[in-house]
Amino acid sequence: MTRLPEEVHYNKAFGWAAKDSSGVLSPFNFFTRETGEKDVTFKVLYCGICHSDLHMVKNEWGNSIYPLVPGHEIVGEVTEIGCKVQKFKAGDRVGVGCMVGSCHSCDNCINNLENYCPKMIFTYGTKYYDGAVTHGGYSNTMVVDEHFVVSIPENLPLDATAPLLCAGITVYSPLRFYGLDKPGLRVGVVGLGGLGHLAVKFAKAMGTNVTVISTSPSKQKEALENLGADSFLVSRDQDQLQAGIGTLDGIIDTVSTQHPLLPLLGLLKSHGKLVILGIPGKPFELQVFPLIQGRKLIGGSMIGGMKETQEMIDFAAEHNIKTDIEVIAMDYVNTAIDRLLKGDVKYRFVIDIGNTLRPSS
Repeated sequence: MTRLPEEVHYNKAFGWAAKDSSGVLSPFNFFTRETGEKDVTFKVLYCGICHSDLHMVKNEWGNSIYPLVPGHEIVGEVTEIGCKVQKFKAGDRVGVGCMVGSCHSCDNCINNLENYCPKMIFTYGTKYYDGAVTHGGYSNTMVVDEHFVVSIPENLPLDATAPLLCAGITVYSPLRFYGLDKPGLRVGVVGLGGLGHLAVKFAKAMGTNVTVISTSPSKQKEALENLGADSFLVSRDQDQLQAGIGTLDGIIDTVSTQHPLLPLLGLLKSHGKLVILGIPGKPFELQVFPLIQGRKLIGGSMIGGMKETQEMIDFAAEHNIKTDIEVIAMDYVNTAIDRLLKGDVKYRFVIDIGNTLRPSS
């Protein structure tokens, strides 16, 4: 039986929430559970705005529960730990990404793939074990099982690290899993947004030769000079597509709008891999012959397990990988969401929760 939040939650908290499918966020008071024996409680300092937040606040995926406090790119400072917590102490710099629970017993969980657990609990907008709805990082505090908390190294700035907990692991995991992390391989990155710019940074740090593939010629200077890509291909230019046929070992496709896959498959060498990370509103049209002709693969990927997420953060610290961000105040969030819908951000909004979130009356 589902219990009321006030029956299972004890500590007062505050944040901003969407109250309905209009997607407009406003101040909201709620409760969090007390710190359990395996829980880490931390003060939220920064939270990134992910494109998923836009879908969720407007219920575009049909599974939103209101009131909804978004945010799954969360960093902060530990304020309290449970008696059985072993990895963290008060004052530690920590982060939480897209999930806060899983079954811990299925094959996926046993193999450090909690992100594919059938009972995985998302950081916000889903029912927790106690029946209460989870609330995300557009709030002042989080209480999370230590298994789903990562440590943030001292040399990483918290604000630019927050988006790594979703966007970062989303591109890092497929590079590793599909073997596109070997020095000298030629890797394409489709789209130069929040995911794409991080894919370029991680792929370059792994030693690969990176080609940015975009519909916008205007992004060439940014890709080559600021992000360090090795080459740039305009996907609407037939001459450039023709010249690029059979040149790439793999492609990380970060675009979430409808776009043709056939030209991308043509860019792959035999045995090449096209990895899709975006979620278009309509199904792709897929022609099988180009796959058969070169023994090519189309795959997907969704975030990563907790072990791999910590590995990604440590890799970012070692290679000085940070998200390109625009830091905003909490009360700017609705404007930021409107801008994000228009692609008007370079490349990720991050909310300064610690300095700008104020309790509501």
